[in-house]
Amino acid sequence: MNVFQAYKSKITDVLGTLGLPDGMDFSRVTVEPPRDASHGDMATNAAMVLAKQAGQNPRQLGEAICEKLKASNDVKEASVAGPGFVNFRLSDSAWADVVRDILQSGTAYGQSDLGKGIKVNIEYVSANPTGPMHAGHVRGAVIGDVLAGLMAKAGYDVTREYYFNDAGAQVDVLARTTHLRYREALGESIEIPEGMYPGEYLKDVGNSLADRDGDKWVGKDEAEWIDPVRTFAVDYLIEEIKKDLALIGIKHDVFTNEREIVENGTLADSFKKLEDLGLIYQGTLPPPKGKEMSDWEPVELTLFRSSNFGDSTDRPLKKRDGTWAYIMPDIAYHYDKVHRGFDILINCLGKDHGGYLERMRPAVKAFSNKAQLDVIFNGIVKILKNGEPVKLSKRSGNLITLREMVEEVGAGAVRFFMLARTPDSELEFDFTKAVEQSKDNPVFYVQYAHARCHSVLRNAKEALPDLDTSEKALVAADLSVLKTDDDLALVRVLANWPRVVEAAAEAREPHRISTYLQEVAAAFHSFWSKGRDDDSLRFIMPDNKPLSLARLALVQAMATVIASGLGVMGVEPVEEM
Repeated sequence: MNVFQAYKSKITDVLGTLGLPDGMDFSRVTVEPPRDASHGDMATNAAMVLAKQAGQNPRQLGEAICEKLKASNDVKEASVAGPGFVNFRLSDSAWADVVRDILQSGTAYGQSDLGKGIKVNIEYVSANPTGPMHAGHVRGAVIGDVLAGLMAKAGYDVTREYYFNDAGAQVDVLARTTHLRYREALGESIEIPEGMYPGEYLKDVGNSLADRDGDKWVGKDEAEWIDPVRTFAVDYLIEEIKKDLALIGIKHDVFTNEREIVENGTLADSFKKLEDLGLIYQGTLPPPKGKEMSDWEPVELTLFRSSNFGDSTDRPLKKRDGTWAYIMPDIAYHYDKVHRGFDILINCLGKDHGGYLERMRPAVKAFSNKAQLDVIFNGIVKILKNGEPVKLSKRSGNLITLREMVEEVGAGAVRFFMLARTPDSELEFDFTKAVEQSKDNPVFYVQYAHARCHSVLRNAKEALPDLDTSEKALVAADLSVLKTDDDLALVRVLANWPRVVEAAAEAREPHRISTYLQEVAAAFHSFWSKGRDDDSLRFIMPDNKPLSLARLALVQAMATVIASGLGVMGVEPVEEM
């Protein structure tokens, strides 16, 4: 249950009893926590946004709403603030219902039908298969994977996809380097020329090729071996990439590659679709803006009328020699996703792909008046190791691999840290902080709260052996005894979880889950600390079993919400530390 949505429905019902004009638009009405908690538990803007339609003064309408709310058993008080905001407080029984709902729902608490089963394709990682997963790939991988889990929890039908380029110059360099490592595996002394991939990881690829083919490709012309060696290297490294991603719990539903897009006719089909729509023409483009090019001459090109869909210019789809421009395979790939029936397309890319959305969105709009394309641009990750920044480069072979990161700090810490800030901001991953057992380490802080919850529940069985603390007993507990401000503060933060899920899914901001879990952990740790100084705030009170049982129900609800949030993040919650 999303308690805020429930009270939005209640406000809508109240409005229906006030004799307002027919056909009122309630879509802008919201119910949210007030900015200042002292104002109440919830606030609605209903009077503000509906006053003009209703032909009433906002405060007058607000007062009418308040009177109706006050008549409800689950609202303790209601008042109008400022120009017309309505603030109200819930009864203790209403908050008790939230705790009971969490216990009954388990980690499914927070699930929503917001997405209504809309088909969403989230493409992430999408690193070309020229080497192992390294730290530079990890952030986009985690952002995409957590967003997928988040949107699934919010009721969308999500497909996780990995797209890679296996047809470009980079992959030809991979094939040539693999051939050198293959010859090395057969006993030849080789040197890796500048411009090829010097990383040690390609030795394994060369050894495997030698094991499979023996000396079949020794002494042969490049034209004979480059295709089979390229295919072998790509297939080998994709499997290694899958293994690396599995270390942090990432598994894609679909792998798509550029070569297939070209060879299965999708590229040609997408071009023909644009032709059939009258969006392809032969023409010239003006010289690039902001650049002085004395030798520039207009050249007739095959152009896509992307400016019809908000682009700053039309885009060439073929080069001067008639071969496909670099943009065309990507357009074909998005055509394929639209053709597969996805309504929302989300790509997670590095910030160095800044112009990608401008180039791709017009094509998606041309193919469908329904499908939407969003791109999440993630900032770079600075890796510190032994106190020194580490430069990442496939070409130099100087890599901090995903595997090394997991071995040093664990999969959970890797995932949690990658969501520490907004996706587009620069992020610093500090190996020392990631294993530090302190409140400055967010994953430790949250996991410690979850472990503490389970410690309380275990201790209760020892301290109160004659008290039934089973799941059934906690659900049936008299939760109305949770009356202190501290009790209710914990309930309020837990009640926010469904709202956070929906808001984060709509905004495409999975880092909000990390922020929220730290807020939950802080609330729990604060309550715990107060209980050490104030006996009335202890979770286990042998002389007050009804309150103990209610507090244990609250602790179980806290552990459940933390586990639910960590589940969305792909982090395993721990019960002991």
